Amino acid sequence: MNNLPRRGLLSAAALLPMAAAAQPAAWPDRPVRLVVPFPPGTTTDTLGRLLGNFLSPRLGQPVVVENRSGAGGGVGAASVARSAPDGLTLLLGTIGTQAVNPNLVRDIGYDPLRDFAPISTYVQTPVVLGVRPALGVSTVSELVALGKQRNLTFASAGIGTTGHLSQALFSLRGDVATTHVPYRDGGRAVTDLISGQVDAMFYHPLGFLPHIQAGTIRPLAATGHARSPVLPQVPTMAQAGLADFVVEGWWAIYAAAGTPAPVVARLNTLVNAALVDPDTAEALRRQGVQTMGGTSEALAELTRSEVTNWREVIRAAGITAD
Repeated sequence: MNNLPRRGLLSAAALLPMAAAAQPAAWPDRPVRLVVPFPPGTTTDTLGRLLGNFLSPRLGQPVVVENRSGAGGGVGAASVARSAPDGLTLLLGTIGTQAVNPNLVRDIGYDPLRDFAPISTYVQTPVVLGVRPALGVSTVSELVALGKQRNLTFASAGIGTTGHLSQALFSLRGDVATTHVPYRDGGRAVTDLISGQVDAMFYHPLGFLPHIQAGTIRPLAATGHARSPVLPQVPTMAQAGLADFVVEGWWAIYAAAGTPAPVVARLNTLVNAALVDPDTAEALRRQGVQTMGGTSEALAELTRSEVTNWREVIRAAGITAD
């Protein structure tokens, strides 16, 4: 028989609810929302759904992709910044939402460094400089030379996109005059490039690929540190003669600032696991992106660096959101 006095038994029983309350609840205990700050059917949406499909069975809860578009991704990003810091609401952030728009849009509603807990980088891609063949240039050097003679028109998928930033950087590094022609979407911009309405465009490799294969767009260079695996025959901007010219669109996972460190660590482990999972990695490759991954600290440093880098380019080029 238990030798504890009755009073001791009562005291121990009274402590049981307190001990249970002190234990951290199982996480996640309900569905996780992954906010994609762009519409369904976009590359960002596809990338988000691929990751959500990997995470759901491993978290033991559904990962629900929520498309919250608007303001170049700012609406969705702001909603995550204002969410509870419990790791149940995640953001598939981009170079645009985390580094460009905060430097471009006044009162965007969040601070990319203060209001988010970095989880992990996800994937990245360069953009490709393409021209209409009738322009009569075959190299970046020839395009720069033409730009010394007359103003060049560059299409893009919109203000603040990697295509727009690449055009601004081309003007700065090549010391040439260019005119930015923003479109509501990349498809329309590509159509006008092919038809001769504009001279050139920076766009993602898969978007250009069928037109390059058809001979209606001529690729001059890619903006990554290394050549694009989608277009390995195309040189980098550095190889083509323009130094200090790297533009890589990237995607990464964030939660609200203040999310508990164990939750951040678990999510980081799972995102990195997705990138080496054969099925997920192959699906990402088919999207024309390259896997990244790494620590949450590495993502924090990337975000800081990109915010600073693009602030300098935006100011030097006089880019506005208008």
